[in-house]
Amino acid sequence: MDEKADIHQQTKDKFMQITTSTLAAQPFFRGLSGQQLGLLLNNSMSVEFPAGKSIFREGELANRFYLVIEGEVALESASKEKDGIPRLIQTIGAGDVLGWSWLIPPHFWRFDARAVKPTKAIFIYGTRVRELCENDHDLGYELMKRTAEVVIGRLQSTRHQLLGQS
Repeated sequence: MDEKADIHQQTKDKFMQITTSTLAAQPFFRGLSGQQLGLLLNNSMSVEFPAGKSIFREGELANRFYLVIEGEVALESASKEKDGIPRLIQTIGAGDVLGWSWLIPPHFWRFDARAVKPTKAIFIYGTRVRELCENDHDLGYELMKRTAEVVIGRLQSTRHQLLGQS
């Protein structure tokens, strides 16, 4: 079983109840201390999106991020192609983090996000987590390192799209 499938299996049955163990099982939070996970837990809740539902739009205030538990989300460029259809940047799923703009000023979304399949996720209130990072620099550094990896992945996906590669 691959890592993402394993994460999905671990959290599927207890989705509505998020614990520090649930957060610790997510790749984005793996290795954080129990205290750090507790702080994040206090700013988390479970959410669900039906297929086709817009999760956020480019240019809107970015005050949250998500850990995808189940489903599939398309990240799309808000600027439409000649045919009026947004350009797909990347598709993410179970075990992935959705959103990095909550941490990096000016805190506005850089892409659109839309549920392609019914999606379950853990919502993390980014504005509060930024405040926690100001008070706990170790947490802030860990989240910044992890977010940098997400940004690099999105940049690479965008680069592939621009070069016409998939």
